[in-house]
Amino acid sequence: MLLHLSTWLEVEAYLEHSQGVIMPIGSTEQHGPTGLIGTDAICAEAIAKGVGEATQALVAPTINIGMALHHTAFPGSMSLRPSTMIQVVKEYVTCLAKARFTKFFFINGHGGNIATLKAAFSETYAHLADLNLPHADNVKCYLGNWFMCGSVYQLAKELYGDKEGSHATPSEVALTQYVYPEAIKQAPLSPEVGRGYKIYGAEDFRRRYPDGRMGSDPALATPEHGKQFYELAVKELSHTYLEFVNGE
Repeated sequence: MLLHLSTWLEVEAYLEHSQGVIMPIGSTEQHGPTGLIGTDAICAEAIAKGVGEATQALVAPTINIGMALHHTAFPGSMSLRPSTMIQVVKEYVTCLAKARFTKFFFINGHGGNIATLKAAFSETYAHLADLNLPHADNVKCYLGNWFMCGSVYQLAKELYGDKEGSHATPSEVALTQYVYPEAIKQAPLSPEVGRGYKIYGAEDFRRRYPDGRMGSDPALATPEHGKQFYELAVKELSHTYLEFVNGE
């Protein structure tokens, strides 16, 4: 059940049997010479829809711009500042909490969002308490990073070894190839790829990682691999979602 394709009457009826909602969040940033700029949002949205179908959960619209300031020296990359992203998440959750939603299950596709999301959850809890909502103490946010699912990590290790890298990875590129086979890109990849440098500002990042990859070889990606990653992530996160919404 997709929120943006539902009526308010349907959402009201949904709330009679569940107060859980899935919140996909990603990023709009470069993913190397062959990765789609929308990779992180595409992956999060596809998996969120799959989890929603498997668990009969409501899925909110995707937050497709995240915290990616270090990628902004590459054309097409877009980012929110951490303070802005915290405000966005807080406002989204507050609106839905006022409607009686209490369990917010974020399916995240971008590692750079993790620290900001955790801060946003803390800010949101404090904000809701200040509003004196009757059920503020019941509001809980969960962060599920699809790329950190145990089954996904294991398959990536088996398929790609150390060529998985940590950005513009073959696993995430494969998933986008499965979701959008018509948008598969081809480009020459340098045998030299940046690896292991700390992340600072955007210009430094591009200097250290000149083609945008971080230790990865996305040429190894295939749509068939993407289907496997999709199915594993949906299965694992569906189980986690049900535990979350049915727990205390």
